[in-house]
Amino acid sequence: MHETVNPPGWPRPKGYSNAVIATGKSVHVAGQIGWNAQEQFESDDFTGQVRQALSNIVAVLDAAGAKPEHIVRMTWYVTDKREYLDNLAAVGEAYRDLIGKVFPAMTLVQIAALVEDRAKVEIEVTAAIPAG
Repeated sequence: MHETVNPPGWPRPKGYSNAVIATGKSVHVAGQIGWNAQEQFESDDFTGQVRQALSNIVAVLDAAGAKPEHIVRMTWYVTDKREYLDNLAAVGEAYRDLIGKVFPAMTLVQIAALVEDRAKVEIEVTAAIPAG
């Protein structure tokens, strides 16, 4: 499906890849936040919002004919990096539950705010569905 790349001599990244080589049909998923399909927040908890955003991503991928293992790139926008770091174990558990052992090229950026005031995280995804 795709190949992860790491420069020689670099340590293996934890939880992501430095680069991914992919072929196939591209799926570009818009940023997903921690609200449900009715655009309602069920939680103001950081990990709860991460879990919902990842669940939304899985639903969008499914609608496009893709699966979590097709993800090659993720960009996370968080409003508080400390909240992210303080919840790494729970975030990792939610990630494994919904995405699995998929380690795409990944970026995490702290931002001042998201458009939805209650949103604490927004995640964009690019997936590559293998040909054939």
